[in-house]
Amino acid sequence: MTRRPTGVSNVRKVSMEWTGRGMEFAGCGVDPPSPSMVMDGAGEAGPSPMQALLLAAAGCSGSDVVHIMGKMRITLQRLTIDVQGVRRVEHPRRYVSMLMVFTMRGEGLTQEQAERAVDLSVTKYCSVIQTLAPDVKLTHEVVLA
Repeated sequence: MTRRPTGVSNVRKVSMEWTGRGMEFAGCGVDPPSPSMVMDGAGEAGPSPMQALLLAAAGCSGSDVVHIMGKMRITLQRLTIDVQGVRRVEHPRRYVSMLMVFTMRGEGLTQEQAERAVDLSVTKYCSVIQTLAPDVKLTHEVVLA
């Protein structure tokens, strides 16, 4: 949802390198640069690639919700996004459905405002979610706590 300044490229580049240990890789953003992170196919030294995809969806959508809440002049005190992905049994073992549960608390926050912010993110603004295959069934819940 964040607007890119005029003249900034829409191309993103990352670099991932095998660490030489099991299924562990270290990667970072190259253009624009970002801190390094570890991803582990075995899920031991860091999130697995499939867990990282769920984390990316949660982080992207969460960023949208925080931004939208700011526009609504709502001060968030808490936002947690729990994501459950269901994968195919056969290869490719891609996700066929995802459930996102948004739990939030904020000063003056109503259920209607929370649901509106989440709906805008998951149906319109979240680039990660919009990148997923169109047949991935995405559902979400909003909980005020």
